[in-house]
Amino acid sequence: MSVLVFIETRGTKVAKAALEALTYGRKVADASGTTVTAVTFGDAPADQLGALSANKVVVARAVKTDDGQQLTKLVSAVAQAEGAQVIVFTQDNLGKAVAPRVAARLKAGQVAGAITLPDTANGFRVKRNVFSGKAQAWVEITSPTKVISMMPNSIPIEAGTGGATVEEFSGDLGTARITVKETRAAGAGIPLPEAEIVVSAGRGMKGPENWAGVEELAKLLGGATACSRPVADMHWRPHHEHVGQTGVAIRPNCYIAIGISGAIQHLAGVNQSKVIAVINKDPEAPFFKAADYGIVGDAFEVLPKLIEAAKKLKAEH
Repeated sequence: MSVLVFIETRGTKVAKAALEALTYGRKVADASGTTVTAVTFGDAPADQLGALSANKVVVARAVKTDDGQQLTKLVSAVAQAEGAQVIVFTQDNLGKAVAPRVAARLKAGQVAGAITLPDTANGFRVKRNVFSGKAQAWVEITSPTKVISMMPNSIPIEAGTGGATVEEFSGDLGTARITVKETRAAGAGIPLPEAEIVVSAGRGMKGPENWAGVEELAKLLGGATACSRPVADMHWRPHHEHVGQTGVAIRPNCYIAIGISGAIQHLAGVNQSKVIAVINKDPEAPFFKAADYGIVGDAFEVLPKLIEAAKKLKAEH
């Protein structure tokens, strides 16, 4: 028996959320006294996975695309070979495509969007958000094989002892049905799902020409920039920066919202942030009800002061 963790890569780099999943798998394995096997594909740096938390790394070098069917066959084959009873994915686009297929193929119960480690005191229960993050539910998995997709930024990455064995996967996965002709980066900087600090702004900024301050604050704090849906719809900012229920759902350690009223659709995509700070000149803005910290004031007056404070803090460290 072992714990299997699916590792997504971006070229020769391992995604931050995948390393979180590996730490998650390590903790599950330690609690049950078993080992962790990581399964990945393409040009993944297998040595890096071993240095973190895996005991064994299985790499399918021949798989070069995010073909959900090929990857389902890969994970299922390795899970059966390793006797894995718990299979861990990240709840991102690729994880959402592969995890349910693996669960169906292996007749396994699945929890999508887990936010805590399993509770094994009475059975095998995993906590997840429900109703767009307004409530939480404990879901029990009773099948012999269990599939968990964990939310990004739910657990900090921890280093392992290293020394993992690396094996090349040699099974037949069939021909890929997806051909990647071109890959374009969504934008420079930290990807939103991986950012620990996000500085976001809305229509209160009055126009795209006023975004320099938002970008400067995000850069000073080592974070990423985001925006509300109306801002993206008006083409003030690129659509990949749109956060909310209909955009990118994020869980940063700190979310700073500037000039955003806080409509329920926006809150649904950011309300799992550990700390929410809101700046709005309307004291009745709905966002203040969800905020940990709030400043009632004009963004064009508050933002320069925040930038000045961030510069001072950075100079001191």
